[in-house]
Amino acid sequence: MNYGAVIKVLGNLLMIEAGLMIPSFFVAIYYNQWDKRAFLISIIITGVIGFIMSKSFEYKKGIKAKEGLAIVALGWILASFFGSLPFVFSGSIPSWVDAFFETVSGFTTTGATIVDDVELLPKGILFWRSFTHWIGGMGILVFTIAVLPTLGVGGFQIFKVESPGPKPDRIVPRVKDTAKILYTTYLVITLLEIVLLLLGGMSLFDAAVHTFGTVGTGGFSIKNESVGAYNSTYIHLVIGIFMILSGVNFSLYYALFKGKVREVIRNEELRLYLGIIFTAVILIAININKSMYNNFGLSLRDSFFQVGSIITTTGYATVDFDQWPTFSKIILFSLMFVGGCAGSTGGGMKNIRILVLFKLIKREITKIFHPRAVIPIKTEDKVVPNETVASITSFFMLYILIFVLGTAIISLEGIDFESSAGAVAATLGNIGPGIGLVGPARTYSQFSYGGKLLLSLFMLLGRLELFTIIALLVPSTWRKEILSKNA
Repeated sequence: MNYGAVIKVLGNLLMIEAGLMIPSFFVAIYYNQWDKRAFLISIIITGVIGFIMSKSFEYKKGIKAKEGLAIVALGWILASFFGSLPFVFSGSIPSWVDAFFETVSGFTTTGATIVDDVELLPKGILFWRSFTHWIGGMGILVFTIAVLPTLGVGGFQIFKVESPGPKPDRIVPRVKDTAKILYTTYLVITLLEIVLLLLGGMSLFDAAVHTFGTVGTGGFSIKNESVGAYNSTYIHLVIGIFMILSGVNFSLYYALFKGKVREVIRNEELRLYLGIIFTAVILIAININKSMYNNFGLSLRDSFFQVGSIITTTGYATVDFDQWPTFSKIILFSLMFVGGCAGSTGGGMKNIRILVLFKLIKREITKIFHPRAVIPIKTEDKVVPNETVASITSFFMLYILIFVLGTAIISLEGIDFESSAGAVAATLGNIGPGIGLVGPARTYSQFSYGGKLLLSLFMLLGRLELFTIIALLVPSTWRKEILSKNA
């Protein structure tokens, strides 16, 4: 393990995080609220420690897989720890554990909160809380790669570990250019949504923070009633549409920009993603209209918003869907496991894995009748390597195992099964609100410190696709390589 390289990059990361706190500091100054001093102290502490770390070690060689894994896992933990400083120093969330939970939830774009009355928080803290979604949405380490040319070729090891999905690929040959293309796309979508929300009557502050949560598929709102506080079909539809757009693989937007329309239309993962959304919206709309609404237009609107919010793992709400019929809640609960597309800001298992699993099941059924047949699994007319299929199968099994074990452990807090399962599914899938006691009208403040730390771990596991955090806990990751020489 090249510890010098790891510490140096992490130091650079902290300096970047200190810089990213500055907009929130300016917001606090503009509104002249009590969180100004908290941001100033947090920026100084984070920046100074980052500077010391970046200058204390020499960058001896390129970043390899082991270093990339350590940088990504430790980077998210460090960013969450130092990102919690403004909450603690301002007194908005005085408990370190609660502040860490809130910050992990922000950076991992989960949107699970322990704040019971968010409207009491100062504007700078509200801005930072939502801005963490925007930073974490595309990946704080991908951002680092985009702005730090010192990473060089080794940056791909970080990009590979950081990127969601089973097959992270460069859009263009240089990974730094790939990161810049992704962030340019990200920024364009962000600015477009802000403009559209302004046209709908939102203030600039409200439009910005809700856009951060939408494009980053996070879900922190500045209203206790979430997006439902804005009684506007236009606002609901704009946010709903942009949630779904943010759940699409961002490389497809670059393909559209290059004029590869047919390639986008034929993308199997995109078609599955949109097909699941369409089917879920119609089924839930029919179900809630029959039992609750008696207005199919409103049923369709609320169904569309909540399906988009859950499958993209954003977590915004316009209604308390925990009050919906069991059939609709089961559909939403199932969507928590599906998630968005690979290469998007969404969480969950990702549609590409679901697609491959469906094809794997189909192949095994076919082989019952044709046992000697050689049937490769293909996506986009390309054969999926057996190693990738095995990785996807392992990921699926590990995901379910962690969900089951996590539900059992959380239930020890005296939480009922529905709420325990909802809390674990919502944090592991980076969704935020779940069902039962963690539904959209409630918070996670009821959990013990131990429960919050465990749920924070689930959020990190979900955002970093399980294996990164687990590999960090394996002793061999940190063991020094022993080079044997021939006598």
